[in-house]
Amino acid sequence: MDIKEVTASVSDELKLFRERYKSVLHSSNSLVDKVSRYVLRQQGKQIRPLLVLLSAKVFGEVGDSAYRGAIMVELLHSATLIHDDVVDGAEMRRGIPSINALWKNKISVLIGDYLLSKGLLYSLENNDYRSLHLVSEAVKRMSEGELLQIQKTRSLDITEEDYLSVIADKTGSLIATSCAIGAASATSSEEDIASLKSYGEYLGLAFQIRDDLLDYTGDSKKTGKQLGIDIKDRKITLPLIHALLHSEKTEQNRIKSILKSSKQRAVRSRDVIAFVREKGGLDYAATVAEGFASKAIESIAHFPENDARRSLERLVDFVMKRQH
Repeated sequence: MDIKEVTASVSDELKLFRERYKSVLHSSNSLVDKVSRYVLRQQGKQIRPLLVLLSAKVFGEVGDSAYRGAIMVELLHSATLIHDDVVDGAEMRRGIPSINALWKNKISVLIGDYLLSKGLLYSLENNDYRSLHLVSEAVKRMSEGELLQIQKTRSLDITEEDYLSVIADKTGSLIATSCAIGAASATSSEEDIASLKSYGEYLGLAFQIRDDLLDYTGDSKKTGKQLGIDIKDRKITLPLIHALLHSEKTEQNRIKSILKSSKQRAVRSRDVIAFVREKGGLDYAATVAEGFASKAIESIAHFPENDARRSLERLVDFVMKRQH
């Protein structure tokens, strides 16, 4: 499925969002403006603002508060990606040099901070207090998820429960927030807002598990990253967690010894991939992702059938079938 099939119902709204987002990014400071314009070049599919707009349109028209919410979540998402590239030492982002690669750590961190503060101030200036509360909660959860992952990665004792908690916080929280902001801009029904938020939470979980599966099964030409890069970065995801859980102690120790050594990880990642395949880790993770995808669709099944709801359902399908 092509992403255009998902975005068709809000194509005009997305165009207006992009115009407004570009305007908000503009700065009188020449360096900030130069880097901000480069941020625009790095934009991906803009799934989070898309979710804000679709969640609003489920209930009718997309109003100004939805556009502001879409801008705020994209500012926050861009800020976190910039900071992630600094932490990971990444030199590429979506096929072009990262901001970190071009302007180094200090400017990258400051630009990330600038985008985050810009989003928060933008909300305050427009009295979007509910959106501000939702986004602040998402930032808190994203930080907690990242820290839990670091903690568990160091000790190599991450459980499936830990993993799901990490990805719910790191990925699901902002996707859920995007849906809640969109819904809250168009309806006063707390039940309906909660339903859209649940949809986003489940979509985020399915999205991240599918993304983690691509590290084992993806085509590097399509994904833009080398196969097994999560293993080389010592990221333990659901396929590997399941495989370790269903193997003998000697096998567990063999795989963990590879993971503990940076030199071993660099040359033996394919051994880990083969182990995960043999132990059914890929099939299990795919099944779990399918379960979350079904729950996402169930969360919005009671809404009136319209183009926006169909687009939200198509987005789930797109996430589950994507190859990059």
